[in-house]
Amino acid sequence: MAPSRALVLKSSEFRRGREESWRTLEILLERAERQGVRALGPAELEQLPLLYRQALSSLSVARAIALDRHLLLYLEDLALRAFLVVYGPRRDLAGGVRDFLLRGFPRAVQGAGWHVLITLLVLLAGCVAGYALTIADAQWFNTFVPSGLAGGRGPASTRQELLDDEIFHPWPGLVDSFLIVANFLFQHNTMVGILSFSLGIAAGIPTLLLIGYQGLVLGAFLAVHAKLGLAYDFIGWVSIHGITELGAIVLCGAGGLLIAEKILFPGRYSRVESLARVGGQASHIALGAVLLFFLAAILEGGFRQLVASTPLRLLIGGAVGACWMTYLALPRAGGDDEPRP
Repeated sequence: MAPSRALVLKSSEFRRGREESWRTLEILLERAERQGVRALGPAELEQLPLLYRQALSSLSVARAIALDRHLLLYLEDLALRAFLVVYGPRRDLAGGVRDFLLRGFPRAVQGAGWHVLITLLVLLAGCVAGYALTIADAQWFNTFVPSGLAGGRGPASTRQELLDDEIFHPWPGLVDSFLIVANFLFQHNTMVGILSFSLGIAAGIPTLLLIGYQGLVLGAFLAVHAKLGLAYDFIGWVSIHGITELGAIVLCGAGGLLIAEKILFPGRYSRVESLARVGGQASHIALGAVLLFFLAAILEGGFRQLVASTPLRLLIGGAVGACWMTYLALPRAGGDDEPRP
């Protein structure tokens, strides 16, 4: 059987028995987006998060068995829309955004200090492991980094190729930078973050594995560049957007661990009650991380290649990191809708 024919059959088999739930979710999302969540009835509100989790599970399976690109894009879009409806703010847009940025998001992160620290340590451990293994044997790069993510880079790349085609590649122009590259980066990174957050429901183990894997990929890339004497330039190239992007990944993982904690250690409440109490805080963290992914995509796709100096890139990356740390660490007065642990 031809490969394309086999792929069509495989995709058709995957859709069977799942497509009805996707269509139902799409109908609910369209109503909620047009008229607000209040337009949904009690039964539909109860059904919405269940359908969202089913769509997310379908996306995870579809990614694992590499189904056709159109189906993956459809499920990614459906899952992202459902995430924003399920975990989005429930007040007027202007007031909700203002309160979220000034109080909700920073306070939620401050209340998850240990979860952020654990996630950061797992990411760093993965990075160190990926670097050490790839430095010892360059073929580990191909094990850790899928070809689509490698973008033609790898152990076979020369120093000049990495300098000309990656680190100091000319700015591709406004359309390619913002409409193509930034959009792709935002969708890809956001789905990784949402999966890290949502998989906290499985006691946090998949969340930590996914965060660790992101570290392995970063460490493998660093090792490939270090072998050619480009570690300094690579770190500078990554720093402009990487601090924001990696911070968002860490925050998504921390939100997942918050959920996992209440599943494993519900305390004096039932697991359902514990999840309800921590849900506001976790969703604030996840929504803030989505905002960071958007900003990181703009920096990476639109502005990174405009700066052709490694020291200046490091300076900009350090300044961005200092701004984020200051913003998230400053004490905030409580609000009426602040997330409560």
